[in-house]
Amino acid sequence: MSFDLGRIGIWTGALDAHPTARAQDAARHLEQLGYSTLWIPEAVGREPFVSAANLLAATSSLKLATGIANIYARDPMTTAAAQLTLAEAYPDRFLLGLGVSHRHLVYNVRKHDYSKPLSYMRDYLAAMGESLFMATRPAEAPATVLAALGPNMLELAATAAQGAHPYVTTPEHTAIARQVMGEGPILAPEQMVVLSTDPTEARTIARAGMAVYLRAPNYLNNLVRLGFDESDWADHTKASDRLVDAIVAWGTPQQIATRVKAHHDAGADHVCVQVLRADREVPVAEWTELAAVLL
Repeated sequence: MSFDLGRIGIWTGALDAHPTARAQDAARHLEQLGYSTLWIPEAVGREPFVSAANLLAATSSLKLATGIANIYARDPMTTAAAQLTLAEAYPDRFLLGLGVSHRHLVYNVRKHDYSKPLSYMRDYLAAMGESLFMATRPAEAPATVLAALGPNMLELAATAAQGAHPYVTTPEHTAIARQVMGEGPILAPEQMVVLSTDPTEARTIARAGMAVYLRAPNYLNNLVRLGFDESDWADHTKASDRLVDAIVAWGTPQQIATRVKAHHDAGADHVCVQVLRADREVPVAEWTELAAVLL
């Protein structure tokens, strides 16, 4: 049970701000540029499996991955059925990324218990494996990766799934993740980037893009493990320069390529690049510029 993501992909949440037809155009453009995989999130926007089907239908070779689908949003049988349906319809083109999301999105928004997310994920994966699916199955069993940052979730990603998709992280974390998981499991970290060589502009855009994540304890706990502390995010909208520069690669395309290479050198199989902008426009120009150095 394996899945070839390719070396470089694109992660974006920008598509939800545009009509589906525009999102499909963007996916086709990524395919034409030569990117292997498009990652799409789930939070309070489009349903990710429906979106994946729409984007897969609009392309011929581009792979789609959920980064991530929230396990509290649907029961294990429903998730397994969605995964198997897409994997059968689009062989070797759909990767299921699952995660426990965050307390404010699970408890406050969805009204679910969030007391034991690790145990819930372990039980959820087991239930997926045992669920009934009385329809045509894909020729090969589909792969699953987990949103994993800490050692326990990384270990679960290596033993109960096929790998990990770390987010809001650094090449140093990629090295830690590879050490915890060992060789073999998929390791596909996300890397935020800003295409600007002006420090003030770049860090302003980066801070705005990071702000929502600096409210989430799961990410903050991981940043502490990486050597940061509360002084780096005393105000979630004013992250320190050292934190901004560690999480977001900014500068020329070549400088961004250097950061992506650092993830690969640290053990990543695949790096999905998320272009941050000051608006919610689809970053087609940036994807095009980066393709010249990343692909």
